[in-house]
Amino acid sequence: MTKIIMNITPETQISLRPTWDEYFLMLAKLAAMRSTCLAFPVGAAIVKDRQVLATGYNGSPAGSVHCTEQGYCYPGLSSCDASKVMPSRAVHAEANAIAQAAKHGIATTGASIYVTLEPCLSCLKLIISAGITEVFYETTFNSGDNARVRDSFIQDGLVTLKQIHISEAIGQKAASFLLSPTSVVKPNPTNTAHNNFSGELP
Repeated sequence: MTKIIMNITPETQISLRPTWDEYFLMLAKLAAMRSTCLAFPVGAAIVKDRQVLATGYNGSPAGSVHCTEQGYCYPGLSSCDASKVMPSRAVHAEANAIAQAAKHGIATTGASIYVTLEPCLSCLKLIISAGITEVFYETTFNSGDNARVRDSFIQDGLVTLKQIHISEAIGQKAASFLLSPTSVVKPNPTNTAHNNFSGELP
């Protein structure tokens, strides 16, 4: 199957702009790159009126040693996902984003949150209590009883959830922006020809 991006010319790619959802999801994905969790990276961005209020990523509490530095969660637990019983010491990305907003006195009432992973029930309850009304996520997480509780919150009108993705074309453009200098002035062919002209006619 031919990938869509293969049919996009360089000129068309330059004119491509991400949707607002893609834009904020990409910011959440960038935040996830700061994750210090050994299980998997998660990033979040709280947004209101198309402005970013706070970002967060999953990792150990501020001031404590990072799991990625010591190579384990804590003695006896190699990684957060290694045990269904032992607790994790990681703070989730959504909780960290909400904590950052609170720490700096930023109200989150009526805001939206973009996350790379669907919030767990604990984070979803925190999101609702923080007045955030919309959740946009990339990867599904909840199932079974957790999904039923989540759906009850949605049915009660407490929050809305929507799964979103970044298009391949926008992802390709984002990769090119990250891997190469972004703001490079391209030479003007007219000026180049003018600069190469010696001033002598044949």
